[in-house]
Amino acid sequence: MTVPADEILVAGRWRRGGGAPLECVDPATGAPIAVVHGASARDVDEAARAAWVAEWAALLPHERARVLARVGDLIERDAESLALLQTRNTGKALRETRALVGSAAATFRFYAAALETMETALTPQRGPWLTMSVYEPIGVVGAITPWNSPIASDAQKIAPALAAGNGVLLKPAEATPLVSLALARLVLEAGVPARSLSVLPGPGSVVGDAIVRHPAVGKVAFTGGTSTGRAIGRIAAEKVMPVTMELGGKSPTIVCPDAAAEQAVAGILYGIFSSSGQSCIAGSRIFLPESRYAEFRDLLVAGASRLRMGPGTAADTQVAPLATFAHRDRVAALVDRAREEGARVLCGGAVPPSAGAYYPPTLLEGLPNSSKTCQEEIFGPVGVLLPYRDEEDLVAQANDTVYGLACGIWTADYRRAWRLARRIEAGTVWINTYKQFSISTPFSGRKESGLGVDKGREGILGYLRQKSVYWGLDEAPLPWAG
Repeated sequence: MTVPADEILVAGRWRRGGGAPLECVDPATGAPIAVVHGASARDVDEAARAAWVAEWAALLPHERARVLARVGDLIERDAESLALLQTRNTGKALRETRALVGSAAATFRFYAAALETMETALTPQRGPWLTMSVYEPIGVVGAITPWNSPIASDAQKIAPALAAGNGVLLKPAEATPLVSLALARLVLEAGVPARSLSVLPGPGSVVGDAIVRHPAVGKVAFTGGTSTGRAIGRIAAEKVMPVTMELGGKSPTIVCPDAAAEQAVAGILYGIFSSSGQSCIAGSRIFLPESRYAEFRDLLVAGASRLRMGPGTAADTQVAPLATFAHRDRVAALVDRAREEGARVLCGGAVPPSAGAYYPPTLLEGLPNSSKTCQEEIFGPVGVLLPYRDEEDLVAQANDTVYGLACGIWTADYRRAWRLARRIEAGTVWINTYKQFSISTPFSGRKESGLGVDKGREGILGYLRQKSVYWGLDEAPLPWAG
């Protein structure tokens, strides 16, 4: 795909943004690939004032659904070029970006179907009146997405918000806006009114803040760090505005004593090192039973050392560069801090001599679960091995975190799997698999991992307001009548 021109989408018009220039760099080489002038606070104001398009909200559900399904078709038409563009801008392996593009297409199609089959409710009669519950759009939604998986994250917010009849202000991450801008062109090509979607890249402190604070914005959907989520939550509380937030994670991956070694090792390595660890649900705390600790440690180190690191465009790459050089340096600094805490580096642990933003698969041991390394999100290819004595010790350690996003369990005992799945405080639990997603299945976090629900039929409800309607049936409907 040709790199888009230096234009952003503001209130239906493609134009140069009024904010600072954003340089997009290929993380595999360090070479610049594009410069995009980001949005300004004035651009946000213009976009927010224009985003409510009554004609879009007034379309019958099946009419909006037809347009959203067309977006899915257009994404599929341009799938390879979208995947390559995302790989160039984020560094992710092409096999992963192809899957993310496919996910985006499926998301638009799912919410087209969910919209077309969504029902209002005739509630049980409790008096001389007929009662109904109906849904209406919020109006204007702010969607703020991260740099690790832009097109899939964008779709999971844009699709249900548009399906509900809202206008959307999308703020992609300032380092990786290219595929979000390309997606917007397809959304407009499909027939969504131009003013209903603006794409406003730029710093969160400028563009994100302006979106969250704007009086026309009635809801914010955010994916990103917990500290930023707290700041958004404070503003939302002042506005009495609903928010959906997918925040950080420090997810446990649990190996039970009876786990099949080959399957568990492959799943653990995929769970932490795919996407170069840049995933909120990465299985970064790896719990191993004391009885098999040495066995699994050796297998994991051998497996991690064999993973192929290289550019995202190479067919055999398993661990691609990190999204930015600044983030690579942050991950390296956190591994150095782990050493200061007493961690032993089993593999990786050093920036390789390369032009790209690479960091090797890294496994650590020797730290207690209470250490900063085990408690704070690294968001890179770094896992920590943690031994446990028995199930009570395991559950206590796994739940001893401020996060509660995901969990993986490896066992042949279905009773144990069910018991642990219910005891672990996490919004998503995988049993004998990891990092598998379905747009039809709700996704949420516990504790400081988020608020609200994404995906599934429930996902569209967060972009709607519910209204009750009473129809009086009595000739004298009020107690004082007559």
